[in-house]
Amino acid sequence: MIVESYDMKRILTVTIVPVLAVCVVMTIGWHEKEHTRATQLAARLLPSDMPAFFVAGVPDHAAHVCLDTDIFKSRSLPELYAAEHPEHYIDLEMLRGQKLPGDRYAFIALCHRMGWEPQKVGTLPYAICEWTQRLQMAFAEHRRWPNDPVIQAKCLTYAGLLAHYAQDLCMPLHTSIHFDGRVAEPGDRTPRTGIHEKVDGLLRKLDATGAAIVADLEAGVFDDLRAGVVAELMRSHALVGRVYALEGVVPDQDAKSIDDAELEAFALERLRASVRFTASLYRTAWVKSADINVPGWIDRAPKSHVN
Repeated sequence: MIVESYDMKRILTVTIVPVLAVCVVMTIGWHEKEHTRATQLAARLLPSDMPAFFVAGVPDHAAHVCLDTDIFKSRSLPELYAAEHPEHYIDLEMLRGQKLPGDRYAFIALCHRMGWEPQKVGTLPYAICEWTQRLQMAFAEHRRWPNDPVIQAKCLTYAGLLAHYAQDLCMPLHTSIHFDGRVAEPGDRTPRTGIHEKVDGLLRKLDATGAAIVADLEAGVFDDLRAGVVAELMRSHALVGRVYALEGVVPDQDAKSIDDAELEAFALERLRASVRFTASLYRTAWVKSADINVPGWIDRAPKSHVN
């Protein structure tokens, strides 16, 4: 039986196998290995003033959790799917040059004024800002209770979720109505040419060592978090045209390598951007956590279990 998705603009038709209960999960964004690798490499950029538990834990704990946001997009969990799916993209052309508002609900109001359903436009930059600030608060707790293993685990879990969204933003087709083939106007149905899936698979085909990928990269600190996220978004969006200019040399999914030098350079640059952006968000959350006051009513001191 063939079941069409709620959002025909983005989601591929999926086959449901009768008799067997199948949990259908849509994986978009860089593929599993790409998200894991980018998150692990981000740890190499973290400076010595970052907590040692965090630097040591990102390659395993955060890199594990970074895949969860795609797992959440399960059709077996319809309420979660509806909430999670728009967090992975934003179609900037639908805003027709309007400046992104300061918070999620102001953005939702703007979409309604323009006649768009917010979930069709996407909420990716807001997911990034919000998860960075959740990590910031968790780091503030760590500053107050530095030996609490639960707080440490919470920091690494939030970092993993944040990493996925940050890396999705660095994939240009996650920022555009031309998500999977060019469309004439905002709101038009995507032709689903398959380019999105092919571009997703580029990073795993790169023949580059971790040392080469992180060479000369540094984790920065965003003085203005939202401005930093928007700037990264615009850099990624500016590359949509380049993606389509290279479409003819993008290899099929089963190809083992990238044979075009320009395409290889593009893929490497996007992986490096993903690593740098992820690490910069981590460092920003840590630095800014020093200015966060943990509410006085919270007591994380160890407690005996209630009988």
